[in-house]
Amino acid sequence: MRLSELKNAGRTPALPMSIALADAAGPAELQLLSLLRVLPGQRYVGAGIWRGRPVLAKLLVGQKAPRHFQRERAGVQLLAEQGLTTPLLLADGLQEGEGGWLLFEFLDNAESLGDAWKAVESLSPLADEQTAVLSEALAAVGQMHAKGLWQEDLHLDNLLRQDGKLYLIDGAGIRVEQAGKPLSRQKVLENLGVFFAQLPKSLEPFTEELLVYYLLSNGEHGLPVEALQKQIDKVSNWRLKDYLIKVGRDCSLFSVTDGPFGLRAIRREEEAAMLPVLAKADTLIDSGHLYKTGGAASVAKAEVAGRELVIKRYNIKNFAHWLKRFWRPSRAWHSWREGNRLMFLGIATPKPLAVMEQRFFWLRRKAYLVTEYLPGPDIIERFAPYVASGDAPQSELQALDTLFAQLLRERISHGDLKGHNVFWQQDRWALIDLDAMCQHTSPGAFAAAFAKDRARFMRNWPADSALHQLLEQRLPKAP
Repeated sequence: MRLSELKNAGRTPALPMSIALADAAGPAELQLLSLLRVLPGQRYVGAGIWRGRPVLAKLLVGQKAPRHFQRERAGVQLLAEQGLTTPLLLADGLQEGEGGWLLFEFLDNAESLGDAWKAVESLSPLADEQTAVLSEALAAVGQMHAKGLWQEDLHLDNLLRQDGKLYLIDGAGIRVEQAGKPLSRQKVLENLGVFFAQLPKSLEPFTEELLVYYLLSNGEHGLPVEALQKQIDKVSNWRLKDYLIKVGRDCSLFSVTDGPFGLRAIRREEEAAMLPVLAKADTLIDSGHLYKTGGAASVAKAEVAGRELVIKRYNIKNFAHWLKRFWRPSRAWHSWREGNRLMFLGIATPKPLAVMEQRFFWLRRKAYLVTEYLPGPDIIERFAPYVASGDAPQSELQALDTLFAQLLRERISHGDLKGHNVFWQQDRWALIDLDAMCQHTSPGAFAAAFAKDRARFMRNWPADSALHQLLEQRLPKAP
């Protein structure tokens, strides 16, 4: 295969494949065995064999290939020139009309710090295992900043660990201020804002403690936590907006088709499992365990390939109801978007797996939402033994405190905070039924909506009960 043919290979080209390349030693075939990252029609990154040696190949095609090639090579050269540890660039080339390619030494049995973090992310905030991962990352970032460089796309997956050595990768994101001289204070704050904004919100109180590991590698500037927090908030807001755009766009995270006769969005890793579920959604609802049927919505638990799912169908009751619904995004779409919002913000909710709208020339009809099933009890059932005594388990009360604090911090109102919409999930309270959820930009509108949510939540128990009085004292009121 010619390199230029990759442009039309799509997201999942057939492997293995042979690609004709040439360097100073002459032409040779790259045997591409697996793909790690794909941006269809632009970038293909994978493992392969070149002249009998295992390599990591970055193949760049399309109109942007020359620019992407130059950025990648320049970034790799900057890292190497400043003595920073990065995989060795073995060969590279750029051919007009074909594309660009860079072949790096393959780091066998290497683990990204992103994968290392996933293994410890569920532990209590700043557990020793978490500190070990983050301190290693911050030390590497500090070393880079001390040399006048920064990684524009700074995240844990761009740090690879092999045999106790940490490698900086992805030269395309490397930028330089003054090579060999420490990065300016403002650039440091901006780049650290990118790093910390990607960590769970539960780690926010420990920013100052974690910052020490950075300063041990680069103590050139005093870094006020308040100034850093402003940068973190700025990046966090941008990342959320960008993510919410992606939930409705075909990309590496989501498989999306959107047209006049329908909308379908699926988490990319769930595509193979969800396509048959959406195809027979009505049958699965009718044969499943019904929680709610008729009216504006039908909800059922269904088992598919040994996996329990919740499928919600948003019905059109009559012509008058259709006139109200056809012209605006469906409640299924709203719930899909808000469920992904909660997950991004670290607020517990069933994982949204897929959404589908039926349309006729863009006019919306029925819609479907598929989520994971939560087996835990709702808060009405969970707290039933404690209504009279008020002695609910402290761990569950503290989890409730955390949920309300999260909603306050993010200015989120649920819209129907009855007890049957709050489920116990492992060690957290999770929100379901997100049809009316809203993240507010106006403090006044949020205060009113939060007060309404709180009042609805408190009506789950008699006002004269010990549990009601305990929660009345514990739960925060509208700001």
